[in-house]
Amino acid sequence: MTEKQHFLAVFWVANLGFAIAKILLTFRPELDLFTEEAQYWLWAQNMDWHYYSKPPMVAVLNFLSTGIFGDTEFAVRFTPIVFGLATAWIVYSFAFDLYKSEKTACLAGLIFLGMPIHLLEFTFHTTDTSMTFFWTLSWYLLYRAIFSELKGQWVIAGLITALGIMSKLTMVLIFPASLFFLVYSGKIKSQFIPWLWFAGIAFLGFLPSLIWNIQNDFYTFKHLAALGGVSGTTPRPFDVGLLLKRTSEYFGGQLAMVSVFFLPFFFYGIKKLTAQKDYTGIYLVFPGLLTFLGFGGLSLFTFIEVNWPGFTYSTFPVFLAPLVAEFGDKWKRYSQWALAISLSLPFLFYLPNFLRWKSQGPIFSAEKALFKSMIGYEDLGNRIDFLRDSLEIFAPVIFSESYHVASELAFYIKDHPQTFTVNMGSRKNQWDLWPGMDQFVGKPEKFIFVSRNQASPEAAVRFEKLLFEEERPFLFGKDTLGKTKIQVWENLLEYNPKDIGTY
Repeated sequence: MTEKQHFLAVFWVANLGFAIAKILLTFRPELDLFTEEAQYWLWAQNMDWHYYSKPPMVAVLNFLSTGIFGDTEFAVRFTPIVFGLATAWIVYSFAFDLYKSEKTACLAGLIFLGMPIHLLEFTFHTTDTSMTFFWTLSWYLLYRAIFSELKGQWVIAGLITALGIMSKLTMVLIFPASLFFLVYSGKIKSQFIPWLWFAGIAFLGFLPSLIWNIQNDFYTFKHLAALGGVSGTTPRPFDVGLLLKRTSEYFGGQLAMVSVFFLPFFFYGIKKLTAQKDYTGIYLVFPGLLTFLGFGGLSLFTFIEVNWPGFTYSTFPVFLAPLVAEFGDKWKRYSQWALAISLSLPFLFYLPNFLRWKSQGPIFSAEKALFKSMIGYEDLGNRIDFLRDSLEIFAPVIFSESYHVASELAFYIKDHPQTFTVNMGSRKNQWDLWPGMDQFVGKPEKFIFVSRNQASPEAAVRFEKLLFEEERPFLFGKDTLGKTKIQVWENLLEYNPKDIGTY
């Protein structure tokens, strides 16, 4: 086996190993869909040009995968598995194009696979899944366009970016990132017109969102403003403790997302980068640093989800790989251990609990915290099916105060009914744009209320009669994580949702 074949084989063994492990995770019987995955699956049952908080790509991909594999957990998870394989290959190819070394390309691919942000984005199907793939591919194509002056690459990059924008609107950060680099590198004069073509083509991906928001009172923009702390929140007195909590959670989370074992690589790489003018190095790290610092500044005012900046971190491994490849013996041993640990740890969570080897101890405790929002929904769906048959309730209206629970019920109840939500004091969501519970007022319908937080829906609705109720625990192993309230009601008399007007 040649050196080229050796490193290529190592990369693909690792990449396919992760893909197989993700499939095994999908078939773990005690784990259900992540609640956001269930919501995006339900969007695919209600196809539209845009949704309350996100563009349509996640729904389109779910529509395609479930059309092939049926409405199954594997069908939902198929997309991130494939996109994870493809994104790792882009990272490998990017590194090889830059350094003409199979060893360096292999290292880049392995570092990417070992970064926890990869596991988050390419294990569960969220909007970050497709956006990270399109971002990585587009940033690679833009590099080729800028440095090789291949004009066709600008066009292809524009098309790929349009698809990224249709995945998640934060993809638009590619515009200031690429424009800044053209200015910094002194290529703005020669490349500004091609960049305009790129931006114009990419902007086409934004049109569906823009048109939809114009037609729907700019719901998405109001939602994003509320998430960013710009609007929709009540001003609070300055609180140093809260400020420290927000910023420490953010910066700690981001360090964890790139793997604490890789931090020495970053320190060494940034130190070397500041000592010499390396346009390629700047190109590879700038988007990640831009979003890291940008969201870090935003964390001074609001809480930031750990995944938000992560899509731009995919080129960090391309930057780090040649540095790791040139380490001396001491740091070479450390890098080998760092890679081995980072690549091995995810399998502790991916692999099934054969012979109950994860039924206690720190792995059990970590899984219980990590998978809490993926527990008990299939059992709950089966219970609702049983109650419908035993109580002879045909075509009931199934609802919750939580869109998370409503989404899971729609997936796990056997005929996949369209579920409903009733607002009991939460922010708006996608269900505010779909036909609501008000259509059933005064009609002789039966209703099944399901909640993990509320004892009753009566703060927002009034029924004629309560027919049945029970509490059902949901467990992880033998540990009770909480209880679910199930109530069967008859005849909706009044519908008074508690809309607090926040987005």
